[in-house]
Amino acid sequence: MKQFMDKNFLLQTETAQKLYFDYAAVTPVLDYHCHINPQEIYEDRRFDNITQVWLGADHYKWRFMRSCGVDERYITGDASDKEKFLKWAEVLGKAIGNPLFHWSHLELQKYFHYHGVLNKNTAEEVWELCNKRLAEPDMTVRNIIRQSNVTLICTTDDPVDSLEWHKKIAEDDSFSVQVLPAWRPDRAMNIEKDSYPEYLAQLSEVSGVEIATFADLCKALSIRMDFFDSMGCSVSDHGLSYVMYQPAGDAEIEAIFAKRLGGASLTHMEELQFKTAFMLFAGKEYAKRGWVLQLHYGCKRDNNTAMFDQLGPDTGFDCIDSYGPSSELADYLNALNCDGGLPKTIIYSLNPNDNQAIGTILGCFQDSGAVAKIQQGSAWWFNDHKTGMQDQMISLASLGNLSGFVGMLTDSRSFLSYTRHDYFRRILCNLIGNWVENGEFPADYDTLGEIVTDICYNNAVRYFGFDL
Repeated sequence: MKQFMDKNFLLQTETAQKLYFDYAAVTPVLDYHCHINPQEIYEDRRFDNITQVWLGADHYKWRFMRSCGVDERYITGDASDKEKFLKWAEVLGKAIGNPLFHWSHLELQKYFHYHGVLNKNTAEEVWELCNKRLAEPDMTVRNIIRQSNVTLICTTDDPVDSLEWHKKIAEDDSFSVQVLPAWRPDRAMNIEKDSYPEYLAQLSEVSGVEIATFADLCKALSIRMDFFDSMGCSVSDHGLSYVMYQPAGDAEIEAIFAKRLGGASLTHMEELQFKTAFMLFAGKEYAKRGWVLQLHYGCKRDNNTAMFDQLGPDTGFDCIDSYGPSSELADYLNALNCDGGLPKTIIYSLNPNDNQAIGTILGCFQDSGAVAKIQQGSAWWFNDHKTGMQDQMISLASLGNLSGFVGMLTDSRSFLSYTRHDYFRRILCNLIGNWVENGEFPADYDTLGEIVTDICYNNAVRYFGFDL
């Protein structure tokens, strides 16, 4: 029997262990997509207790607690931080097979030097240990980032954001980690939302463009892209329900936009036509600037209306959407490519059934512009567990170029989530190690080491064009 989560955790063979310890473990971390708050980095926040850093905005944990029958008072309600932690510890002790069990214990090991098991019996001990550790000088936000060997972070930022905290961080010579903005224009695209006119007013104010037409909207967004570019941005990100492709002429799009600004509701087809025009405009602009387009789709959000009304979005009530838009995705990329405006693109579907479709679409649009110019993103959200990561990488290797993969990201709001990179790297090394041990790839460590370090770090540096 193997020891619980020892140094060889998830590393089943000698080859996997060599790849991990000689290459993956010593390679820095580049977190090119996350949702952490840059203000907390600039201000070097210190957390008062483990609940604040662990449970404050983690809907992964909230979902599991609800599935264990925990009262909402101990999840998002008015229970004390200690009460919430004790409830979390109680249910975590039974989270067999759930990645939360592994993630939590990796964080306890790395940041709190605790190598035991967190459950209802050890909860008090771990509460005291973690809070004592959080009070030490090296457990501020910046120092946690430094401990994690992170060189660069991309946050997620709306076009109307001032990016004031990114500017302050960049001007602070005491912190060497780059914190760059990433362009997330979902609110500018979501024309069906009740708040859309209010958002356009904000965009008009920050861009200096009075937005009365779709052409005006594009001009305003282009101005804001230039500002983001000046702040080091080279990454965009779109959260889509699905990838749509319903093209329409310029006059039709302007009529749709005018109809919405006039207060009328749009038909579903009109909404899709507008969003197609928006995404075509965006893709071409990214290509001109050398930015990367990230497409996240396949999620049906806010399914529990009663809880959405009580808590709002991003609180643990989303699910996988079964819609697989392979033809629309291919048509969208083709439309950009035909106009010479296809940027480097990373495709993420929340539905793992889309892996093979994505893998075949990638090969249609690769060119000499970059190694693996069109990428499948790492296993996302409900898939960033051992099985999901393995399946995504096996599919990518089978249908495309695994060696060109840009690897893992945290996609997290927690500063302790960098251990997810370690989790990913162990799974990667074990997968490759098994292929080598099975005689499916030679034990050529020069090549294997290059593949591993490239996937863990170097590919992302080159792909996004970061100056590191």
